[in-house]
Amino acid sequence: VQLQASGGGEVQAGGSVRLSCAASGGTFSSHVVGWFRQAPGKEREFVARISRGGGTTNYTDSVKGRFTISRDNAKNTVYLQMNSLKPEDTAVYYCAANRYYAGARSLDYDYWGQGTLVTVSS
Repeated sequence: VQLQASGGGEVQAGGSVRLSCAASGGTFSSHVVGWFRQAPGKEREFVARISRGGGTTNYTDSVKGRFTISRDNAKNTVYLQMNSLKPEDTAVYYCAANRYYAGARSLDYDYWGQGTLVTVSS
């Protein structure tokens, strides 16, 4: 599976951005998809994940109530809607996928996109 993340950019605090992760080359509906982020000087961290059918989602505590992960298997795409953005959300955001199961660890995912930068200014 090849993943292409897009949608990043610069936004002011309190604003919104929607990231997309487009997949190709595999049976997308068989893959769990996660979003991770890496801020400058920090380790990569889990943001959100969505089950194969989209019925189960999980979020890290710092984004609960502000971010929403969703998927459209007909379009082979996963989205991350980010609202009420804060400067501390500034990071490179990566989508990742793994067949059948993956949790909140980077090691759970075999396939990674190239990352898209989100910059939130105060």
